[in-house]
Amino acid sequence: MTLLIEAVVAVLLVASGIVVLVAALGLTRLPDFFARMHAPALASTLAAWIVTLASIVYFSAQAGALSLHVWLIIIVLSITAPVTTIVLARAALFRRRQAGDALPAPLARAPAARSGTADAGIEAGMRSTDATEQGMPRKGA
Repeated sequence: MTLLIEAVVAVLLVASGIVVLVAALGLTRLPDFFARMHAPALASTLAAWIVTLASIVYFSAQAGALSLHVWLIIIVLSITAPVTTIVLARAALFRRRQAGDALPAPLARAPAARSGTADAGIEAGMRSTDATEQGMPRKGA
């Protein structure tokens, strides 16, 4: 294996480590569980894709042909990571409801036919989302 391929693999692995470090900083700096969920969920998936690319480069260089067997791992991870995040969010919402904490109102679907365009419905939905987020009291406030 050439020095160039080893350097590319090393740079990709270091980049993956930096992405995970940024996710760890997000865990410590973000104020709420729901905000903290996004940092590791998104960053760990990106880091896994970078490691996958490094593995493809490494095994392809070693075999002398394109080696894509690592794609199976990243495909399974890309399917399961968002599902896990959704399950954690729903469990946290359930626990907050059981504790009696104030929760934001469910998002209502805005009618798209008000001005006859689909964009008007999207904009109306965004306005209703902003209104529910602004009226949500925090626990202990």
